[in-house]
Amino acid sequence: MSTRDYELLSRWHVAGTVSEVAGVFEDVDSLPRWWPSVYLSIDRIADGDADGVGRVTDQVTTGWLPYTLRWVATLTEPVTEEGFAFTARGDFDGTGRWIFEQEGPEVVVTIDWRITADKPLIRRLSWLLKPVFAANHRWSMARGEESLRLELRRRRPAETSVAQIALPPAATFRSRFSR
Repeated sequence: MSTRDYELLSRWHVAGTVSEVAGVFEDVDSLPRWWPSVYLSIDRIADGDADGVGRVTDQVTTGWLPYTLRWVATLTEPVTEEGFAFTARGDFDGTGRWIFEQEGPEVVVTIDWRITADKPLIRRLSWLLKPVFAANHRWSMARGEESLRLELRRRRPAETSVAQIALPPAATFRSRFSR
């Protein structure tokens, strides 16, 4: 494995159903609203087929480090109650797979990224700073778990007043992509 190759595995535990979680991720355009600490912008390039397979989005993401990543995601497996998969190309190339599993009142979300860093900064410094870049990913995933919990609560207004639910964490660094 090259120093530019990353295998990043995360697990989230959120209260809800696999149907609710799938519904959040099916609405890919809403990621910058409910996960603003990471997703700065998403522009839909193509819609894909009736199941969304082939849907292409141009995405700009960030973490706690002061850089952004621009990449294009192509949905390769539809968003279902089991999860979804996509390919990524741009500042990193590879695959992402999200798996949803119901465990009692919680959903376990497993996120498996297999990517190669192509952004010049990361490509040049991975040999030295790979642990720091991996920590940046873990920080981003922790914000995602927190933000998904809040979004699921927001989508259940009978549970509590939507106005009483905290806002998701914002991006650490202001960016020209922030809205």
